[in-house]
Amino acid sequence: MIKKNNHPKRAMVLAAGIGKRMRPVTATTPKPLVEVAGRALIDYGLDRLEAAGVEEVVVNVHYLADLVEVHLVRRKTPRVIISDERDQLLDTGGGIAKALSHFGDEPFFLLNSDTFWLEGVRPNLELLSEGWDPEVMDGLLMLAPTVTSVGYDGAGDFQLAPDGRLARRDEGQVAPFAYAGAGILSPALFAGAPQGAFSLNMLFDRAIDAGRMYGLRMDGLWLHVGTPRAIRDAETAISESAA
Repeated sequence: MIKKNNHPKRAMVLAAGIGKRMRPVTATTPKPLVEVAGRALIDYGLDRLEAAGVEEVVVNVHYLADLVEVHLVRRKTPRVIISDERDQLLDTGGGIAKALSHFGDEPFFLLNSDTFWLEGVRPNLELLSEGWDPEVMDGLLMLAPTVTSVGYDGAGDFQLAPDGRLARRDEGQVAPFAYAGAGILSPALFAGAPQGAFSLNMLFDRAIDAGRMYGLRMDGLWLHVGTPRAIRDAETAISESAA
């Protein structure tokens, strides 16, 4: 059943990482500003959020932060709020925890700044909104099939149960789905979170153990842009999709 009035109006975009795997490109360009097909990675995500009706986005910054801020000043919609981590990089969990006051008690979209996909029949953020159920979920993650994703060569992250609940990949095993860097989170996920820097995976694992972390198979094609070579692969996929 589709839930009503579940559409988040706020979002967080994680843009503070150093982008070591993208070197030498990121020696002078922060990863969120790396261009694919003539457009910065972060703009693809912000465009998706704008199309989904998101009004306000918190973007955290650390590495080459001035360049990211200058780029985002040009953005009119959605409205961008900078969460400054210049003094200390807080990792994924700590970065969100620092910005949590912007969301109150309302769920919010989460996007990695390098999350990039070609839509299928329906927009994936719309599908996430429809699938979100705060009564049973602390998080709903967009999942990409590992076998069809472009630029991804990992062993996967999650198993997906028939009811949508997530389980971690067992060590030494291969999982069919990778976290595609987008989802909806409840602020309740951060109850009792540690101070300072910590990984969001810690909270994901806690929610998985509690049966409150869910996944949704994305519609379309995930482009994992993690290395310089992956830029070319993504541009080829874009070109082929437009042909």
